[in-house]
Amino acid sequence: MDSKQLKHFAMVAQHGHFTKAAKALHIAQPALSISIKKFEQQLGLELFRRQDRKVQLTHEGEVLLEHAKRVLQQIDDAELAMNELRGLEKGEVRLGAPSMMGSYFFPQILMAFKSQYPNLKLTLVDAGTRSIRQMLLAGELDIGVIDHENVPEDLETDHLYRSEMVAIVSKEHPFATRESISFEEFFQHELVMFKSGYFHRDFIEKKAKEIDCSLQFSFETNLLPVILSLVKQEYAITALLALVAEHEKEVVAVPFDERVKLDLDLAWRKEGYLSIADRTFIDFVKSQTRGASFSKASFNKTSFNKI
Repeated sequence: MDSKQLKHFAMVAQHGHFTKAAKALHIAQPALSISIKKFEQQLGLELFRRQDRKVQLTHEGEVLLEHAKRVLQQIDDAELAMNELRGLEKGEVRLGAPSMMGSYFFPQILMAFKSQYPNLKLTLVDAGTRSIRQMLLAGELDIGVIDHENVPEDLETDHLYRSEMVAIVSKEHPFATRESISFEEFFQHELVMFKSGYFHRDFIEKKAKEIDCSLQFSFETNLLPVILSLVKQEYAITALLALVAEHEKEVVAVPFDERVKLDLDLAWRKEGYLSIADRTFIDFVKSQTRGASFSKASFNKTSFNKI
């Protein structure tokens, strides 16, 4: 078993099609078919079921694929490490962050980092924390922002930011003058929320189930500007981090009676290779955010419940 066989196998598994996999690998389709056939003969196992022009993994193939992904990722990491030792820095940081953090927390940090390290490339991917976990584990991201709860064992984390989840309403909404509201009151209103996979959406659904309240979703979108526009025009209310209201003056943040604290971490693969650029970025973010917490004293009245 060698790395070329594993790469050929993984690519066919990814595309479910020999011709498409061969095109992605830049080799002839017959050559790929022969490579897979020899690999199966070497293992004494059938890895794919051939059906017309499509292929599906057998149970044996599914088991091998999990190992193949890890091996191929480690090979990529090793090549990166050797390149850096030869002075060929990766020069890119692939960061995944939820929409609110990407919109309000990171822009100034990214600009400051870029001004200090102009030759490094920064790629910011907007996604929910559940998706970010998966992309980190798959090697599609170098660093990601995830919530502190239920962190996979394969990820290393460092605390990044603490904020509060609050109801976000328009200035004219009856809740706008309240010091706090209950979840029961919140769930009585039409809601606009991010789609499942974002930490605040998952929390709201979990809380509604706990207190046996039904949810009234009028709108569902992953576009933060759309959510805020609907709230400002009083079509619905939502639940977001308090930092949103600190930057959006046309909406009001109203804490819940049962205060909700959210701890966010920077995360990366525990067994993965962090490039010089990645390590430099992590150290830079930590230096810029040391002690970052709630920026408004009015939200520091009590101890909070963890999500």
